[in-house]
Amino acid sequence: MIKVYGMPSCPYCAYVKKQIEGNKNFVYYDIGSDVHLLHEFLEFRDHDPAFVPYKEEGDVGIPAFVLENGKVTLEPSEVGLHSYSEVLKAKKSCRLDGKGC
Repeated sequence: MIKVYGMPSCPYCAYVKKQIEGNKNFVYYDIGSDVHLLHEFLEFRDHDPAFVPYKEEGDVGIPAFVLENGKVTLEPSEVGLHSYSEVLKAKKSCRLDGKGC
């Protein structure tokens, strides 16, 4: 099962969550709903090299996908989902500087 970490206020997360609804291959964790989930997310976010370019840009790094083998990716296409093209067309943002999620 693929774990997906995100938050409802993130347009990219909402886009991904909509794609995985009813799909038993995914489980979605709202990191804003429980401090334990947030801590779990931050534990691998702070140490996994997949997040380095995102953190350098000031991104939170969600949605994040954790595969069954422990590999972390932030690319939905790597887990069989659609890209963020629809979200980008809407120009929504969850970064303070307005440049992305």
